[in-house]
Amino acid sequence: MNIATATHTQKSSRQFLRVDDILDRFHHNPAKLIAILQAVQEEYRYLPEPVLSYVATRIKIPRARVFGVATFYSHFSLKPKGKHIIKICDGTACHVNKSGHLLDLIHKKLGLSDKKRTTDDLLFTVEKVSCLGACGLAPVVVIDERVHPQVQTAHLTQLIDELMHEEE
Repeated sequence: MNIATATHTQKSSRQFLRVDDILDRFHHNPAKLIAILQAVQEEYRYLPEPVLSYVATRIKIPRARVFGVATFYSHFSLKPKGKHIIKICDGTACHVNKSGHLLDLIHKKLGLSDKKRTTDDLLFTVEKVSCLGACGLAPVVVIDERVHPQVQTAHLTQLIDELMHEEE
């Protein structure tokens, strides 16, 4: 093995140390693939393609199966997500209560759109979700797993400003 190959191998080994820890936690069990992918996504905030290939190799299942699971469930993302995840419900009750205005506001404030959902600095990802199951609290916004009921534009502006201030 030459020096360049040895260095590359060492770098690759270090790159996947955290993935190895996750795989060890689940005993390299292919039946635990979804739980493994959830843990990997929690670690990276998304599922990098090299990591998916590595997982497939290490638990000895076809890459296509790993990618199939990763792309089937909307919970998983193959694109990097921001540190703060903002979910705006657009179910019927939220839509009637003007969740679209909230989405427009946050898109404008963060320079995002329906196609560009994560800020360039990877601080924020905005997701429009079909229903959060909290229709009595419409319009609902979830920021980093915390539910904010009956959100109005001024309140949403304040919440985002507070997060931006914390990150400065």
